[in-house]
Amino acid sequence: MGSIGRIILQRLGLGLLTLLVVSIVIFVAVNALPGDFAQAILGQGATPEAVAAFREDLGLNRPYLTRYFEWLAGAVRFDFGTAYSQAQFAEFAGSDAGSGLGSVAEMLGPRFRNTIFLAGLTALIAVPFSITIGVLAALYRNSVFDRVANISTLTSISSPEFFLAYILILFLAVINPILPVLSLVNDEMALTERIRMTLLPALTLTLVVTAHMMRMTRAAIINLLASPYIEMARLKGISPMRVIVRHALPNALAPIINVIALNLAYLITGVVVVEVVFVYPGIGQLFVDSVKNRDIPVVQACCLIFAAAYILLNLMADILSILSNPRLRHPK
Repeated sequence: MGSIGRIILQRLGLGLLTLLVVSIVIFVAVNALPGDFAQAILGQGATPEAVAAFREDLGLNRPYLTRYFEWLAGAVRFDFGTAYSQAQFAEFAGSDAGSGLGSVAEMLGPRFRNTIFLAGLTALIAVPFSITIGVLAALYRNSVFDRVANISTLTSISSPEFFLAYILILFLAVINPILPVLSLVNDEMALTERIRMTLLPALTLTLVVTAHMMRMTRAAIINLLASPYIEMARLKGISPMRVIVRHALPNALAPIINVIALNLAYLITGVVVVEVVFVYPGIGQLFVDSVKNRDIPVVQACCLIFAAAYILLNLMADILSILSNPRLRHPK
């Protein structure tokens, strides 16, 4: 158990180091973009004095290194500062009107919960569906079912997300008005209504991530079917389905867990296009709006959240793979 603990601590340390490097890249890349952010926010009609005062209020005239460490220290406390749009409103409305305005963290909170809800609903649909199709494809490999499953999943993963989204809108919202076109969810909605509003983008993401998980499940199980213990189970007269589910699938968990975790990471970081198509009020939609409005603190916070979610889920995949594989738990 001591070796497992050391391995987990090493992975966590590497994850934190990776996140630190990513935070530097995010800050440098965003602040290296051309143009004056204060001038862009205030508009071309702003006087040089107003631009200079606004830059000073936002801290844009301070050295990059100082601003980075202040941003990093705030991010550790989940304080990403004030959005430029809020700061602009406070500038024009006065300090009293501007006090108490929503910070970046307050803007991100409900949006992030919506994105997690969408990713969770997609995972509840995609993971059991993908594993089931993968097990059946391995059981009936080289059959018509196997070929159809492979062609269908490869077609879905090869199609752009917006194309799949519009196809689903056409068939499930226009020709057959079963689901709403726009996913305008809010916290006051009942759970059933919220699921109904979120189902169309969840189905779109399911089509995108199913292929990876299904094909990895199929490949991992087929790779184990030639093992001696599988042959022994067959010689004992155990049914093929039970051989796969009871003997092959548990030993194929490590690669399956890896691909599931990677796709769950994609569900959080890759939802931007789907959220924009369905006008879903998640963090991806907020990210696009902030890029369009040049709201740099919000853009930096969104990028850091995407990176942290991706790194965390990769760490979970790595740790779960180690725990599920005795050869990794006890390396020679």
